[in-house]
Amino acid sequence: MGFVASIKSPQNVQGSAWCFAFSGQKIVVVKSREGIRLPSSNNPGSFGFDSPAIYLGALDGVDCLAGEIAEGHELPETMSLVGLRQLFGAVEEELFVVAGRAFQLVEFERNHRYCGKCGGRTADKPKERAKICPTCGLAVFPRMSPAIIVAIRNHGRILLARAPRFPEGMYSVIAGFVEPGESLEQCVQREVREEVGIEVTDIRYFGSQPWPFPNSLMVAFTAEYSEGEIRVDQEEIVDAGWFTAESLPRIPDRISISRMLIDAFVAGARGG
Repeated sequence: MGFVASIKSPQNVQGSAWCFAFSGQKIVVVKSREGIRLPSSNNPGSFGFDSPAIYLGALDGVDCLAGEIAEGHELPETMSLVGLRQLFGAVEEELFVVAGRAFQLVEFERNHRYCGKCGGRTADKPKERAKICPTCGLAVFPRMSPAIIVAIRNHGRILLARAPRFPEGMYSVIAGFVEPGESLEQCVQREVREEVGIEVTDIRYFGSQPWPFPNSLMVAFTAEYSEGEIRVDQEEIVDAGWFTAESLPRIPDRISISRMLIDAFVAGARGG
């Protein structure tokens, strides 16, 4: 069945529900000897949400609620706060994905309590995942920033680059946000040109991934090297080079579509 998104009042939820409770950038988890898990409860109000819970939908028939716990609310000893990334591998993948959705909607709720146009208090827009200002009528929807990410191939090699914010020794594929008035393919060409100074061709869609770090939609492509020499600006990119499947440096965890792109290159290079 998987996750089915829908909009309804949290007051209509009956029985146990998954509770995605946040404090700032961290999420509440239940601790045990086996590790951590996400909490479920017949009484979501016990989490001390500082505003009404957000109904997300249902995962395999179980309702999912999200909210932000009030400042100073004390958690039971069996619970703690962890970074969202720490959930990866600790909970089922579908739960991790719903947690990412929950985080983005809690952020939206937190940042749009007041109208950005007139300053009035906003309200939920009926039957839509949006806020509306009763005073001036401005409607605001959850922010989603499209970004491209591309694996560039060149005769059995892949281009990997290192950004200064990466962990020590880590390299990944080229990525960047789409600018207004720009197609996804144009963004691929511009980002590659700006970050490593080369031209690409044969741009092909690979897949997409919602990415809550921050509110992004990663749209992945593959491309073939066309011409040019690698040049980095030493600001956004500090090093870049061509790597074979056998000579890869440290690469991102399997949580991200960047790793999926690299794994697909490796499988293709090895005839998989």
